[in-house]
Amino acid sequence: MDIKAIIIDEIGLQRTITRLSHEILERNKGSQNIVLVGMRTRGEFLARRIQDKIREIDKSEIPLGVLDVTLYRDDFRTRLKQPEVSVTDISFDLTEKDIVLIDDVLYTGRTVRAALDALMDLGRPNTIQFCVLVDRGHREMPIVADFVGKNIPTSINEEVKVRLKEIDSEDAVYLIDITNINTEN
Repeated sequence: MDIKAIIIDEIGLQRTITRLSHEILERNKGSQNIVLVGMRTRGEFLARRIQDKIREIDKSEIPLGVLDVTLYRDDFRTRLKQPEVSVTDISFDLTEKDIVLIDDVLYTGRTVRAALDALMDLGRPNTIQFCVLVDRGHREMPIVADFVGKNIPTSINEEVKVRLKEIDSEDAVYLIDITNINTEN
């Protein structure tokens, strides 16, 4: 991994989660109708952290679900050689709810488009708001996040790598140079 820069360190990530939680509560005028849906894999853990922070701030319990969009992706058969399909776990009704969909990195917008399709198959929400830790640009779909932790303009030869303690043993966001990786394949 050729690290070009540390975009967010552990303390910065904690601050970002706190800010995003406050923004979600402010936009929705509290937590009464909000449900959180984290996208597998890192979006799930970010959603849990936001749920914990909202509980601390607003003294309320917000429902949290986990969404796997593998089978909804438009590149399911062409790009993904051996897709790893996980389970969607949303055990509450989405009808008339204000869904906050949470993911780690917004890039082309294709994953979010797949998530919107999946959510609409599960119910008819009042709104779907999108929260992302890092927006790196290069959109291929007309997708814009409602809540953004950090905007990081990247080149096509760079990648944003989010690492979370729950699965990566550290909290950090790195900007990675993938120039050499692309030429080896």
